[in-house]
Amino acid sequence: MRGCALKFRRNLYFQPCRRALSISSASSPNTHDHSRSLPDPFALVAPELSQIRKDLVRLLGSAHPGLDEIASYYFLRPSKQLRPLLILLFSQATNGLGRDWPLKQWMSEQPRPGGCLENLDEPLSRANILNDWNPNIKDKTTLYDPEFTFSLPQTPKELPPPPLSIFSSLERELTSPLSILPTQMRLAQIVEMVHAASLLHDDVIDESPLRRGSTSAPEAFGKKFAVLGGNFVLGRASVALARLGDPEVVQLIASIIANLVEGEILQMQDVEADDILAVPSSQIAKNAWTMYLQKTYMKTASLMAKGARSAVVLGGCMDGETYKEVAYAYGRNLGIAFQLVDDVLDYEAVEDTLGKPGGADLQLGLATGPALYAWEEHPEMGPLIERKFGEVGDVEFARDLVRKSAGVERTRALAIAYAEQARDVLQALPESEARAALEALTERVIKRKS
Repeated sequence: MRGCALKFRRNLYFQPCRRALSISSASSPNTHDHSRSLPDPFALVAPELSQIRKDLVRLLGSAHPGLDEIASYYFLRPSKQLRPLLILLFSQATNGLGRDWPLKQWMSEQPRPGGCLENLDEPLSRANILNDWNPNIKDKTTLYDPEFTFSLPQTPKELPPPPLSIFSSLERELTSPLSILPTQMRLAQIVEMVHAASLLHDDVIDESPLRRGSTSAPEAFGKKFAVLGGNFVLGRASVALARLGDPEVVQLIASIIANLVEGEILQMQDVEADDILAVPSSQIAKNAWTMYLQKTYMKTASLMAKGARSAVVLGGCMDGETYKEVAYAYGRNLGIAFQLVDDVLDYEAVEDTLGKPGGADLQLGLATGPALYAWEEHPEMGPLIERKFGEVGDVEFARDLVRKSAGVERTRALAIAYAEQARDVLQALPESEARAALEALTERVIKRKS
């Protein structure tokens, strides 16, 4: 038996140490034996997920047919929809609990920005100023006019304030049946748009001809169109985000975009060591792991963590309430577990999407968890990591070293520990079908095969 691989911190997050955690989905004492009785997370909100996909294409409409096609390219294909799923489940698991829930519920029925579904597309500035033509939303947008005539707009009708009676009760409990606000549905679409934009840009940087077995956008449309398409999707997402009317949510989602860029740059950095040929010292290994996990957070977990937190904010939870912290901690830990499993699957694959033996990350010059663990057992991995597996035979040699080591098993154990930590923080939420679905999701992330 190996020792514990993790040091748990009081703030719900943890860092790996160099010893491996002996956990398997079959033998761990913390294994979720009750998972058979848990609801299917995707089935619980299947109608909402289907509606989100339909509306996304409508939101991305463009007057330019080519831009319209590339902006919708990844949305028209099968998708895990994991990020929208988190938004919807946390909405259901917390709506009704926050101090501001009565106001949010009242707002969802009002014809105002951030209110009812019919008004979420209402422009905050006049359409002829935005010039944001969307042929799918003709009544809210306008075509470009070469001439602009100055005119004072009509004074908008003053909307009534919320009645004080909605706050008559200080007691808060989950809505019954579990509910999702229109703003939370739109947030799920925004998060998926940000994710799709990052895929468009990542495929340009990685120069990948395929995306999960299908032709990538840069390969189908060219790199320039892929970059512009990603920018266009981010623009549409930003407009939709502003219309939610919540500054904290705007700040959270905007910071995700910055995180994605920072994570991509961090991924390009080299692992630094005084003697790359030597067995990595504890400090060198710690630095390499810190960089790897920070990159993993920024590129994958940030979107899940801040998206989940944003959903709870839109449901009326305020500073000092536990539910926002639970959402962030769950999304952060689950996101890291998700990426760690991805990194394991890359080595377990018999062939990658290009028909080559598993290890696509190595071909991109990336030292993920299995390679970093293998470095501890095989010092000759050091020079390969330093030069990003760039010489002839490096990828094959590194792949063999990983398979001779316990790197894959140790990385999977680390993923399980992160997933269990995500599951454990849910105990701060009241029991509900949505909470049970979030618990089931931690198991699915670990057991997935693709």
